[in-house]
Amino acid sequence: MITGPNVSGCFSEDDGEIFTHGDDLPGVITGKGEVGVVITYERLGNVCNWRPLSDRLVQAGYRVLLYARDSSVTPEDMAVRMGKRLAGKKGVERLFFVGGSIGGTASAPAAARTGDKAAGIVALSGAIDPEDAADITVPLLQIGTEHDGYGGAEDLQAAHDAATKAPANEMHVIKGERFHATDLFRSSYGPEVLDRIVTFMDRHKG
Repeated sequence: MITGPNVSGCFSEDDGEIFTHGDDLPGVITGKGEVGVVITYERLGNVCNWRPLSDRLVQAGYRVLLYARDSSVTPEDMAVRMGKRLAGKKGVERLFFVGGSIGGTASAPAAARTGDKAAGIVALSGAIDPEDAADITVPLLQIGTEHDGYGGAEDLQAAHDAATKAPANEMHVIKGERFHATDLFRSSYGPEVLDRIVTFMDRHKG
């Protein structure tokens, strides 16, 4: 059992810097890389669901920020705020925005608002608005399952078709399934999904 400062009982000071934001909500910055990653979780999720990806990214040399969401602030605005926080850390040169479900949807406009610091976007079961997708000018990776009611094949395809300015525009749909966001990490597809995300980010981190 974790005691002392922590985030949702699954990240402690042993993992990195614990911080607070908003109304005393917790977050953590873990890893020491020059490329940062801001993770925004799904509506009914929490940071613990993203531990499998966070651990992989830290092992791969990234600096990862995870945070408890403030329900009074839009996910997009929260992602932008967290991006500014991470970008302000010494040694952080570029940022990926990663999210699940509504967190994935919000990662696209958040990256656009970040400007030249943005390195790319990873949306897991996101439903990026085609208008937002049309403004994407960084590499985009979308992952989802065919029959998911939010961020399924149709949503991913619409964003994929609209993201004509993205220098890389990758979409991976798992056929015949309806896993949503981080449910994929706990499924038999987990290793494949994690590998695909890390490979994409390694390719485009600059």
